[in-house]
Amino acid sequence: MSDPKKKAVEDAIEGNATGTPDTATAERAKATAASDAGARDVDTDAGPDKAPPASQPQPQQASDLQFTSDKGAARSTWIAALITLVVAGWMGSGFILPSQQEDTTERPSAPLPVAVSVLQSTAQPVTLFFSAEGQALPDRDTMIRAEASGEIADVFVSMGDFVEEGTEIARIRSERVEAELARAQQDVARTQRDLENAETLLERGVATLDRVEQARSAFTQATAQLTAAEESLADMMITAPFAGRIEALDLNAGEFVQAGAEIARLVDNAPLTVSFQVPQQALSRLESGQPANVTFITGETREATVTFVGTSAAQATRTFLAEVSLPNADGAIAAGISAEITIPTDEITAHFLSPSIVSISPEGQLGIKTVDDDNIVRFYPIEVVRPEIDGIWVTGLPDTITVITVGQGYVNDGETVRPQVEDAS
Repeated sequence: MSDPKKKAVEDAIEGNATGTPDTATAERAKATAASDAGARDVDTDAGPDKAPPASQPQPQQASDLQFTSDKGAARSTWIAALITLVVAGWMGSGFILPSQQEDTTERPSAPLPVAVSVLQSTAQPVTLFFSAEGQALPDRDTMIRAEASGEIADVFVSMGDFVEEGTEIARIRSERVEAELARAQQDVARTQRDLENAETLLERGVATLDRVEQARSAFTQATAQLTAAEESLADMMITAPFAGRIEALDLNAGEFVQAGAEIARLVDNAPLTVSFQVPQQALSRLESGQPANVTFITGETREATVTFVGTSAAQATRTFLAEVSLPNADGAIAAGISAEITIPTDEITAHFLSPSIVSISPEGQLGIKTVDDDNIVRFYPIEVVRPEIDGIWVTGLPDTITVITVGQGYVNDGETVRPQVEDAS
């Protein structure tokens, strides 16, 4: 296509864009350009020397193109306006009708429930014990006193000796008492003879009944004096009232003692008694005859038996005195040392749990937070019935529960959680 024709077509198309020529004129220009292109192809095939046929119409010049109608321009204007409205409506639809993505941003999804670690727990039988601190006491403990005044003639024992009942501990000089005893014996013999003579004379009718009665009275008095003298002589010998150990001996030969003076202390540790106090709440759990275990501060452990449970509380402490007794024939356990008494009292079912999972309710109750079948937190008040080194035994829970072991501090009763089973190992 020649440049003038090309330019005419371009001007026609440009005019259509600006709205000056009509559609028919533009179509005619395009047809002319196509005819010219076909003629050029024919000329090329015929060769450079051939001239175009005389009957072929000549192409119109660009200056010959005239536009006689503006209908195309009006239609283009309406199309452009329609496109503009469509684009504007599409752009504005985001403000009038929010998209689903914007709805998601404006309304975020609810947070997931809190994750907690849980562990299955089953109630087990457990023995309850009453425990208390006590003190070992001797079965008998007494001070030995002198029964008479006088000088100590002999001391037969030493402090720390074990003695049997009746063993002589010391003797007071008894020369005066022995003399009184001899005189009393003589008086008894004399008055007895006088009584016998008076009775003989009464039988013969020589003596009177009054004389016989006087003789009998004198004999009775002499006999009483003899008995007193014998007792006084016995008091000169100090003996052990029961078997035990001499814990104290404040006596030396040659010393003068007064009647009633303490000279020795005798202690009987067989059996040994351990006393302790029982609070009011535990009194009903104890009774005489129950077995007990006693651990002394020295490390010895002995089996014992409850021998006494008091029924009158101490005014100051409101506790009750109780005692257990245990064999101590060899005296290996000394009196006065501290001891711990443990007495089994009841058999119940309870859960063994770690103290770290115990929670406190807003009301101040100790309890455990659990998870039910619907993954909802439940709070159960508990009672610690037996503490141990590795954990605590508690009651107040169902026989089988799911206990929250980690995260219980971040959830409350009634909340929904995501339980994750903890490895029991």
